Amino acid sequence: MSFSVHGQAVSRGIVIGRAVVVASSRIDVAHYIVAADQIGAELVRLCQARDAVAQEIVRVQHNLGELGTHDAHPELSAVLDVHLMLLQDDTLIGGVTHWINERHYNAEWALTTQLEVIARQFDEMEDPYLRERKADLEQLVERMLRSMRGAASPVAPAKAAPQKGAATDVGPHADVPLVLIAHDLAPADMLQFKQSVFVGFVTDVGGKTSHTAIVARSMDIPAVVGARTASQLIAPEDWVIVDGDAGVVVVDPSPALLTDYGFKRQQGEQQREHLARLKNTPAVTLDGQKIELLANIEQPADVAAALKAGAVGVGLFRTEFMFMGRNGKLPDEEEQYQAYLSAVQGMQGLPVTIRTVDVGADKPLERVGTRAGDDHLNPALGLRAIRWSLSEPLMFLQQLRAILRAAAHGAVSLLVPMLAQASEIHQTLELLARARAQLDERAQAYGSVRLGAMIEVPAAALTIPLFLRHFDFLSIGTNDLIQYTLAVDRSDEAVSHLYNPVHPAVLQLIASTIAQCNAQGKGVSVCGEMAGDVSLTRLLLGLGLRSFSMHPAQILAVKQQILRSDSSRLKAWAHSVLLAEEPAALMAD
Repeated sequence: MSFSVHGQAVSRGIVIGRAVVVASSRIDVAHYIVAADQIGAELVRLCQARDAVAQEIVRVQHNLGELGTHDAHPELSAVLDVHLMLLQDDTLIGGVTHWINERHYNAEWALTTQLEVIARQFDEMEDPYLRERKADLEQLVERMLRSMRGAASPVAPAKAAPQKGAATDVGPHADVPLVLIAHDLAPADMLQFKQSVFVGFVTDVGGKTSHTAIVARSMDIPAVVGARTASQLIAPEDWVIVDGDAGVVVVDPSPALLTDYGFKRQQGEQQREHLARLKNTPAVTLDGQKIELLANIEQPADVAAALKAGAVGVGLFRTEFMFMGRNGKLPDEEEQYQAYLSAVQGMQGLPVTIRTVDVGADKPLERVGTRAGDDHLNPALGLRAIRWSLSEPLMFLQQLRAILRAAAHGAVSLLVPMLAQASEIHQTLELLARARAQLDERAQAYGSVRLGAMIEVPAAALTIPLFLRHFDFLSIGTNDLIQYTLAVDRSDEAVSHLYNPVHPAVLQLIASTIAQCNAQGKGVSVCGEMAGDVSLTRLLLGLGLRSFSMHPAQILAVKQQILRSDSSRLKAWAHSVLLAEEPAALMAD
C-alpha cells in the first residue's frame, strides 16, 4: 500500500527506483554491481567469510573445553551455539545468495541488505528473547565483513551511477535505479556518489543547509533529508519516488502516481533544457547592471560542471573535502598543490577562489590533528575552520604554500573562513607572510593572491571596518551567519523551521556588509545557500549585491531571474523588506 514520508527538499529533481536501506554503522560498506561472470567469485567470498567465522567460533568452543571453563561459563557457551546456528540458517546465507544472484550486488552489500531484512523481522517478534537475537546476527555480520576485508581481493571500482532512465551494461538488474535510504550521511560519504550506483538518497536527519545537502546540490543528486523515520519505514527493495523539489518520498507508488511523477520528471528535464540555452547569455539586469555568477566546488573535477553552467569563475573551492574520508592521512603540500593547480588550469583562465580548510561541526576530520578529549558538546562553537588551522600551524603553512604555488599559474584568491577576532586576522597574515618566505628560501615560484575573509559570524558582520582594513574582498557565508545569528543548528531537523534566511537580524547584517563594502570599493559576494535561492535573488540585487557564488546546478536558474530583474527598481522594495517586522510577508508579494 502506497504511503508518503515528508522531509526537506534539498536537491531538485525526481528519481524513481528501488530502496537500498543502510544502517548508519554500515554506510562505509562497498556498494557496486558485479558482472555475470563475477557472481561465482562473490559467492565464494561469501562462503569463505561464513566458514572463517564458523571456524573461529568452533576454536573458541574448543578452547573453553580444554581450559575446563565450558561449564563455568554456560552463558558464553550458549551464545556461541546460537551464533553457529545463525550462521547455518539458510535465512541469512540463502538470502545473501539471492541478492548476489538476482541483483548482482557485491557480497558485502548483499550481506548488509539481508541483515536489514532479517533485522526487521526480529523487531516485529513479540518474544523479547527472540528480539534480542538481532544483536547476535549483527555481530556475526560485522565479523563476516571484517573477514571479507582481510581475505578478499581488492574491492572492484564502483560503477558510475546510471543517468536517469539509462541502463548500464552489467547484469540483468543493473538498469534498475537504486535509491539510498540512511539515517544520516557524512559529507565525505556524499563525495562517493559520483562513483556509486545510486541516483538519489533519503536521510532521517539533516537540514537544507547541512553540508550533506550542500554536496547533494552541487552534484545535482535528487535528495530529501530530515525525513525522520524513513530508514525504519522503508524496507529494502521497496519502490520509492524521491521528489527533491517537494521534499516528499512516496513508497510503493501506485501506477497512477508513477505516471504522474513520470510526467513531472519530464517537465523538469524540459525546464533544464530551456535554462541550458542561457549558458552563454551575459548575466545583466534589465537596467544594465552586470552580475558576476560564480561556482562553488568541492573537488577539482567539479570545474567541468562550473564551465558547463557558464560560471565566470570559482567563488568558493571548499578544500576541506580533500582532507576528509582519508582514515587519518592528511594531504601533503604536493598533493594539495596538484589539486589546486588542476582547478586553476581547468577553469581556463577564469579566477578561482580557494578557501582554507573549514573542518569541524558537521564536517569532522576523524579526530586527525586533534587531541584526546577533544570531543565537544557544541562542535559548531569549538575548534573549527580558522581556529583549527591556527592551532595546527604546520598543516596550515602547507596549505598556504600549496595555494600560493598554484597562484603562479592563474588568477587565485585566498579566502579565510570563520574569522571573528583581530588576533585571528593578524595570526593569519603572519603565517601567510611566513609561507611566502619559506617558498623564497626554496626558490619555488609562487603568485600573488587576492586575500578575502568570510563573514559568517555576527561578531565579524558587526566589525566590517576592521576586515576592510586587512582584506581585498569579503564573502558572506550565509549558512553559518544565519545559524549563529539565530542560534539554530542548521543540521538539526527538529529546529529547522526556525532557520530563517529572511529574519530581520540576518538581513540587517547582510545589508550592512554589502553597503560598507560597496562604499569602500571592496569586492563582496554571497557564497552561502542564499546565493543560489531564486526566491532571494531579487532581494539580494536590491541590497546592492553584484557577485553571487553558488553550486553550478543553480547558476542558470539564478541567471534567468537576474535577466528578468531591474535592480534600480528593486532598491526601494528591498529597503522596505529590511524595515519589515515580517520580511517573509513582503517577499511573497
